[in-house]
Amino acid sequence: MKIIRLNPENIPAPVGKYSHVTIIPKNSDLYTFSGQIGVDSDGNIPENLNEQVHNTFKNIKQILESQNLTSDDVIKVNIWATEEIDWDFLYAEWETLFGQTYPSMTIGYVKALGLPEIKIEVEIWGAKQ
Repeated sequence: MKIIRLNPENIPAPVGKYSHVTIIPKNSDLYTFSGQIGVDSDGNIPENLNEQVHNTFKNIKQILESQNLTSDDVIKVNIWATEEIDWDFLYAEWETLFGQTYPSMTIGYVKALGLPEIKIEVEIWGAKQ
C-alpha cells in the first residue's frame, strides 16, 4: 500500500503546495527527524534566508537518503521561519524535492530559533512499509 494524500472537497482548497490529509498504510515504519536548518557541509550558516532554504532542502534530501527514504515517504512537514519567506524561492526548492506529490504542511513565523543566525527550520516526518 502507498501513502495516500487527499484534499477533501468539503473544505477549502489548500492555500499552498500541500495536502490536507495524509493517510499512512497499516504496519508502516514511522520516522521522525530533528528539524533541519540551513547549515552547509562546512558547518556554516549563511546570512541570507534563501541560501538557508536551499541548504535546508539539501539537508532534508540527504537525511532521507541516509534512511533509504525518498520524498514520497514524507508525510508531514513543519516549517518555522524568523522572517518573511520568499515563497517563489521556497516553492522552487519544495517542488525540486517533492515534485507534485505534496505532504501535509504547517508553517509558522516565530521570534527566534535555536541559534540567532538560524532563520528557518524544517521538520519532516516519514513513513514506509
